Amino acid sequence: MIRIRPEELSAKDNYKLLTGTIVPRPIAFVTTLSTVNQIVNAAPFSYFNIISSTPPRLSISVQRVNGNMKDTARNAVERGEFVVHVSNEDMIEEINKTAASLDPDESELDLTQLHTVDSTHISVPGIKEAPIRFECKLEKHLTFNGEDGKITADLLIGQIVYYHIADDLYDQDKGYILVDKVKPVSRLAGNTYAKLGELFSIKRPT
Repeated sequence: MIRIRPEELSAKDNYKLLTGTIVPRPIAFVTTLSTVNQIVNAAPFSYFNIISSTPPRLSISVQRVNGNMKDTARNAVERGEFVVHVSNEDMIEEINKTAASLDPDESELDLTQLHTVDSTHISVPGIKEAPIRFECKLEKHLTFNGEDGKITADLLIGQIVYYHIADDLYDQDKGYILVDKVKPVSRLAGNTYAKLGELFSIKRPT
């Protein structure tokens, strides 16, 4: 085994090690709304997962750039709301376009063929083309510091207040999502992504 102390690596090398080993990672495609100019911001994040189901909560970690909050984190904290979409094969190329670095008064959606749709319970719009989206209220905002004491990441914990799911993806009788029809896309390392791949089942012990 190769033994490495994280502090012996650069920030870039730690990033490469983590993103190359913690795979695959689901991709949250997040929309927020600025409080000043009402600009819809959209961006993908793969530091994303479920926290709890009762009530339904999820987390998104947004890394800062040179100590500055990204639009997604700032908008979510200021407005207290955001929408998370499940990234899938049909949307991933358009979603990737929104990873561009733009000024706060520009919307990444202008780079895409995606369209907004009003949410039901919050003021932030969602993406019309997305087959699954979660309207979220910000429950908690946590920050994390680097060794120099400066904040390096904003952790957004959101409570889902409304689900939107395409009819053909949900078995209402069993309450199951038909995962193969969702066609989710996950992030690996660098510019590499993965589709769902082969499915298999293992019975959990009782």
